[in-house]
Amino acid sequence: MELKGLIKACVKRDRKAQKELYQRYSPMLFAVIKRYIKNDYDAEDVLIDTFMKIYENINKFKKEGSFEAWIRKIAVRESLMFLRRNKVFKLFIEADNLIIPDKINIGDELNLQDLLKVLDMLPIGYRTVFNLYVIEGYKHKEIAEQLNISINTSKSQLRLAKERMQKLIKEQNIVNTG
Repeated sequence: MELKGLIKACVKRDRKAQKELYQRYSPMLFAVIKRYIKNDYDAEDVLIDTFMKIYENINKFKKEGSFEAWIRKIAVRESLMFLRRNKVFKLFIEADNLIIPDKINIGDELNLQDLLKVLDMLPIGYRTVFNLYVIEGYKHKEIAEQLNISINTSKSQLRLAKERMQKLIKEQNIVNTG
C-alpha cells in the first residue's frame, strides 16, 4: 500500500494498516531508539510507546513534511521521556561561557557500525546530546529545552562526547577496514 493510503487507513484505525505501518517502520525506529537506550527490552517498550503515539496522533500529521521525519521525532521524544522517567539521564558538568571549536574530528574514516559501537560506550548524557545534535540535527537551544538543561550544558556535553569518542577510538583501535 502506498504511504498516503496507509496513513489514511491508520487515521480510520484500520488494524491491518497499523500492522503494515509497524512492519514498515519498526526496524528504522528501533535503531533510532537504540541510540538512546541500550537495553533491548526497554528499547522495545519505547518502540511500542512510540507506535501508540503515532497511532493516536497520525491524524495530526501534516502532509507538508516527511512522514519518516515526523515519526523519528516521536521516537526521539519517547526515548527522552523514558530516560527522564527512569532517572537514568545524568549530565556530567555545567560549563559557563564555554567555547567549542567548530569541528572536533571524531574519525572521518569511521563507518556507521564503528560509530554506533563507540556511541554505545559513551555515558548516557554524552550519548543523548551527541545523538540529538549530530544525528538528529537539533540545535543546542532545542536540546536544552527537551532535556531541561542549559544551552551551555548541552554544548559541554557535546564537546565532552566528542573528546571521549576520540579517546575510545584510539583505545579500541577502531578504524574503517571497509
